[in-house]
Amino acid sequence: MTTVVVKLGGAVAGDSADAILALAQRHRVCVVHGAGLQISAEMSRLAIPREFVEGNRVTSVEGLEVVRRCLAAVNADVCAALGKLAVPLFGDEISLRATPMPELGLVGEALPSRPQAVVDALAAGRIPVVSPLASGPLNVNADDAASALAIGLGAERLSFLTDVPGLLLGGAVARSIAASEAEHLLETGVLVGGIVPKLRAAIAAARGGVEAEIGTTAVVA
Repeated sequence: MTTVVVKLGGAVAGDSADAILALAQRHRVCVVHGAGLQISAEMSRLAIPREFVEGNRVTSVEGLEVVRRCLAAVNADVCAALGKLAVPLFGDEISLRATPMPELGLVGEALPSRPQAVVDALAAGRIPVVSPLASGPLNVNADDAASALAIGLGAERLSFLTDVPGLLLGGAVARSIAASEAEHLLETGVLVGGIVPKLRAAIAAARGGVEAEIGTTAVVA
């Protein structure tokens, strides 16, 4: 049975259970989720300044507490929707690895990891649901964490389930894009918003030997 890593955006995390459970009938499935919308809303409520650098959230000690709370809430919602198969996991508690990025505060760049807790859950036929924190603890971009886990686990596929149908080029959804072309698009700055970290993560996965797809768009090495 093949292994698939599914990245859920916070906006769709609560509505993706049916798709994940259907996938789990044919594959071993590991879920990584974000909580970007929830984190931004909570930081606004608490009047904590929000700052991003190239799509990465600058994270202070106070901000990291908000990140953990929001990730915990989303993780609980996803696990409740998936039912008894779900195994809730926090990356910093299972040795998810990352390179510190001190210029962004308590933030790390995810490194390929093969946490034993994830391996054990998959072997038992369960669905690990991973919150993207790394040892430190460090805040890690969820797209990058999903890509790093997919590479570390030797997964066959990384699938981004998002609220957009795929990569929009020329007003239409691209069926596929080569990693080199995708990298060129990122360098030119024509892409903005949430698609940027997703595409970067998909490029890394594809070059790491993992089939990657954003919605219906395949990113190929």
